[in-house]
Amino acid sequence: MIQALKQLETEARQEISALSEFEKLADLKIKYLGRKGLFVSVSSRISELTPEEKKFAGQEMNRVKKTLEALFESKEESLSKVPSTSSGIKTDITMPGTFSSSGNLHPLTQVTMEVVDIFERLGFSLVDGPEVETEHYNFEALNIPLNHPARDSFDTFYLDNGKLLRSQTSTVQIRVMEKVKPPLKIIAPGKVFRPDATDATHSFMFHQIEGLMVDEGVSFADLKGVLFAFAREFFGPKTRVRFCPHFFPFTEPSADIDIWSEKRNDWLEILGAGMVHPNVLKAVKIDSEKYTGFAFGMGVERLAMLKYGVEDIRHFFENDVRFLRQF
Repeated sequence: MIQALKQLETEARQEISALSEFEKLADLKIKYLGRKGLFVSVSSRISELTPEEKKFAGQEMNRVKKTLEALFESKEESLSKVPSTSSGIKTDITMPGTFSSSGNLHPLTQVTMEVVDIFERLGFSLVDGPEVETEHYNFEALNIPLNHPARDSFDTFYLDNGKLLRSQTSTVQIRVMEKVKPPLKIIAPGKVFRPDATDATHSFMFHQIEGLMVDEGVSFADLKGVLFAFAREFFGPKTRVRFCPHFFPFTEPSADIDIWSEKRNDWLEILGAGMVHPNVLKAVKIDSEKYTGFAFGMGVERLAMLKYGVEDIRHFFENDVRFLRQF
């Protein structure tokens, strides 16, 4: 047995010495020192020896095991200092390294964060609400009763349980006003859904940011002041802004807000706004004789397209890194 242990040590030394790949060292160690390895196989024969022979065999077993462990430890240390690939090819450590490109926020996320930051500095609080809604919050509480013609422009996707995907984040305004009484100033970003045919300027899913302010004595002048401040902060201090009459069922009077584009030499719509309709205040049990308010809503994709000169809304959803790396 002692001779077998010495023979095992000799063979192990040769194999360890000849090994040049760090990846194969673990397998070789298992071969010799694993639970079913050669050392255990040879050592198991100690039961066949006499008590006197066992004494010398035991000493030799301890010596050989410690020797093998030291050999493997030394080899592991030496191989770890030699860079190599899985195929054993040495790498020139003086060559420049390769680096993974760092990620970045999606342009729509960047725009949303910038808009929210502007309104938070104007005193608005960030709120959120569910994307799956009821007809009450999506239509009726917003002064769009059944069979109202405005339902066509705010149509959405209906679910089997009778609920629907919200078509505007105005639903959040209703939910907040049910729980929080004036004064209040909120900004509500989120995804909305409408069954529009997808083209360069339309998508069945897009992102909206809606704002609401309700208090005593709130006027259209307050609305204009807030939106002028936003437009000039977001698009630049020299931005020209105009208000054009429009119709929204949940605001009265209502307006489209446009900015002047030097590039196109024309006015471009950026959002819709107006004074909160008294029926909306009544739906959430707020005294419309005492309180007034204004609301506004803007599409994040539209803001991003105007700010960055993007011509096709589909670019935002195609996950093409060549496009996304520009932001």
